[in-house]
Parts: sequence; structure tokens; C-alpha cells
Amino acid sequence: MGRPVLSVISPSYNERDNMRAFTDALASALKGIEWELIVVDDDSPDGTYEEVLKIGAINPRVRCIRRVGRKGLSSAVVEGILASSAPVVAVIDADMQHDETVLPQMLAKIDGGADLVVGTRYAAGGSTGTWGEGRLRMSELATKMSQLLIGNATSDPMSGFFMARRDLVNNHVYDLSQQGYKILLDLIASAPPATRIEEVPYTFRERTEGESKLTLMVLAEFLFLLIEKLTKGLIPPRFVLFAIVGFLGLAVHLSVLNLMGTFQPTFIIAQTVATFVAMVFNFVLNNQFTFRDKRLTGMRMIVGLVVFILVCSVGAIANLSVANFAQQEFGNWNVAGVLGALMGSVFNFGVSSTLVWNRRKKKPRVSA
Repeated sequence: MGRPVLSVISPSYNERDNMRAFTDALASALKGIEWELIVVDDDSPDGTYEEVLKIGAINPRVRCIRRVGRKGLSSAVVEGILASSAPVVAVIDADMQHDETVLPQMLAKIDGGADLVVGTRYAAGGSTGTWGEGRLRMSELATKMSQLLIGNATSDPMSGFFMARRDLVNNHVYDLSQQGYKILLDLIASAPPATRIEEVPYTFRERTEGESKLTLMVLAEFLFLLIEKLTKGLIPPRFVLFAIVGFLGLAVHLSVLNLMGTFQPTFIIAQTVATFVAMVFNFVLNNQFTFRDKRLTGMRMIVGLVVFILVCSVGAIANLSVANFAQQEFGNWNVAGVLGALMGSVFNFGVSSTLVWNRRKKKPRVSA
């Protein structure tokens, strides 16, 4: 085995049952080509990384990066590319839905001068296979929305199957958001206009093992990526989701505020109770969705909630002050509640990002 000319990067999560068939298919498709496979596994509970290690013990071309405490397809792809050694990298899912037999064609286009080659389902000769009408319409809508960002650079900007010169990623790695699942769209949006992009059509296959990763969060993260790129990073995707949770929390805040009004307490007492309930609500949703890659569990979640409440109390003081002033000026509890809640929202995002979900685990002590 010589130095690879192609590094195949495959992000994985719960793909153990596909791994042997996948690596066998790659070996068959890439005969005569020096290649390596880097599986980047997000600590799959089904033991995907263990299966890859078993395969790697037999086939030295195969190795695994097991990520603990880190999740996300885009960041996994970037991490795999940075750990690769070949001048050309290919990104392909391990679920067998992408057609590995077109990899030599894609490599030929790279050798012919292309910087990036997209495996497309929408060019002549390509197909989405057995997709239903609903999924087709959703994909078509996402493609049209992507064109707001990258124009007609490719017919399939939502593809997770592509090949690129390694230097293209290295040169723009700091421009990638590494959030969500649409790494190709992120890469094209970050690359210079002179980047030469070509396509190879393929037919999307049905999954035979495992479960689809397509969820509402995947679609939401696509929208967040568009927002981040269109605003040149002014609005981070995580803040968008934090703001949505905050909006829901505001609804909870106002509901509790009005409910408290039926008991006729002072406004300060009602606002305090509503603020506390909204803070707990926001913490739970943010822990589950906004910071799901840093999700706190067990005792760490309890400690995180306490820290969240403590640090956000500073914002709550401003919240209460502004809300009380607004209530005296306007005499409307809803208006006062909204102004008070908005006052602390940006502050709460900043402190929660750094002090609650960005806390490092203590390293275990190593005995001498």
C-alpha cells in the first residue's frame, strides 16, 4: 500500500450494520487507486467505531476517528479532512445511499482540473430514486433557497456526496460554520468565485440498514446556515435557535404573568415568578436543541440549571427594572413583560454560551 491519492471521509452515527458492506464496496470501486478511508464516528451507541476498528485490523486502508463529546456531520467531515493525507478528499455517507462506483469518474474530473466535483441527483443521468413527492418538493425548495447564496454553482447544493482538492478545504476551513449537515453548501459559499465546480450524476439508493438522519432539526440547521452565510456571520446559527427558544419562552412568560394576575399580587412578584418559570423553560429547550452537541445530562444538567439561573439573574435584574419602569409608564403588563424579557435576552445568550454549555470536563487525575 503506497501513499493514498484519495482520502475518503465518511461521517457516521449508528452505521455498524453497514460498515462491512460499505468498505467492501469502496474496495471494489477503487481498484487500481491508492486510497484510504477515514470514518469519523460520533461515539455511536451501536458500536460503529468498534466495527471499524475490526475492519481496520484487517484492512490498513481503514481507520476511525471516534469523537467523544462532539457531534455534527459538518464538523465531523472537516475533522476527517484535516486528518487525511491525500491531496484529494471525497465525502460519502456510509449508509450505502451514495453510489461509490462513480468515485473514479469524480477523481478523473479532479485530475482534469476541477477543484470540486459534486455527486448530483438532478443533472442528466442522475435520479433521486424512490423518493416520495413530499421529499422531492422539500428538496426542490431547499435547492431554490440555496441559490440565494451560491447561485447556479451546482444543480445539487444539498448533496452530501462530493470530492474536492484537499487544499480547497484547508484554505477556507476558518470560513466554514461547521454547523448542521450541509457541508457542501457551506464549502461552496466559502470558496472563491473562481473555484472550478463540476458534476457527476448518480442515482440515490434506498437505505437497507439503520435509520434515516433526516429530521426537523436537519432542516432547521439548513435555514440557520443560510442565515449565517447571507449575513456574513453577523447572526450565528446557534443564536437563531436560541432566539426561537427565547420567543417560546416569552410566550410562557406572558402566560404565567397573566395567570398570576388573576391572584392579584404586586407586579414585581408576578414578574419575578414569570421570569423564573421562563428561565427554566428556556434552559430545558436550549439544552435539548440549541446546545444539543454540548447537552448536559444527569448531575451536570442540574448544576447547569443552577448556574444558568444564577448567571441569568443579572439579566433578570435588568429585566425587572425595565419591566417595572415600563409598567409604570404604560400601565400594561404585557408590554412591560415584553420589554423586560427582551432586555435580558442577548445577555442571557452570551453568558449561557460561555458559562453553562462551554464548561470543560475536568481531566481525570493520572497516578504517577
